Amino acid sequence: MVHLDGPRLATLSGRPAKTLVVMLHGYGADGHDLIDLGKIWQTSLVDATFVSPHAPEECELSPYGRQWFSLQQYDPDYMRRDPAQLAAAFEKFVGGARKAQAILENFIHKELVSLSLGWENVVLVGFSQGTMVGLFTSLRQKTAPAGVLGYSGALIGSNTLDEEITSRPPVTLLHGEEDDILPYPSLSLAEKGLKKAGIDVTTYSRPGLGHSIDMEGIKIGEIFLSSLF
Repeated sequence: MVHLDGPRLATLSGRPAKTLVVMLHGYGADGHDLIDLGKIWQTSLVDATFVSPHAPEECELSPYGRQWFSLQQYDPDYMRRDPAQLAAAFEKFVGGARKAQAILENFIHKELVSLSLGWENVVLVGFSQGTMVGLFTSLRQKTAPAGVLGYSGALIGSNTLDEEITSRPPVTLLHGEEDDILPYPSLSLAEKGLKKAGIDVTTYSRPGLGHSIDMEGIKIGEIFLSSLF
């Protein structure tokens, strides 16, 4: 089993952690990409500890970045030309997501043991491919995590979700309307699939935003995270 690690932030209060926020970076990045968000959110989550693990695989397109699974079959230009193919495209990643899920679960389990916490104290925050992995993993736990916050991502595994879902954490998703990597219709597709599975999901469209996180999105994320505890 691959063992993950990455940058961390201890609780701002100095007290033992009551919440574990696991931050899952996007394709071609690493754990340092998201950890600074934790520094912003700490003021509202003073008893939370943040960890942003590096994905388990070297990125196939970058000598420095990491990936949760391969995206060689993905063609964003084609998906923009034919949005109806989005769902089918995302289903191609199920095998990679399952492998990533097992590795991520092992990592989170060890973190929780060290903190004397349970899955109900976990929040998963993802960007892009990290959102895919966060959603896929969280909906297949015996104990539901406290919540899932996803930026610029997508729902994969929707074809078998009805049979596989074992937990229903609250979910907040945000997506830029000018995203050139994961087309904006990914947001409504995820919302539809999650609602069909009985998930309490809230979505936000960010006008003029590409494949990124803006300050308004950071504020929305902070409000959502603060509402969970």
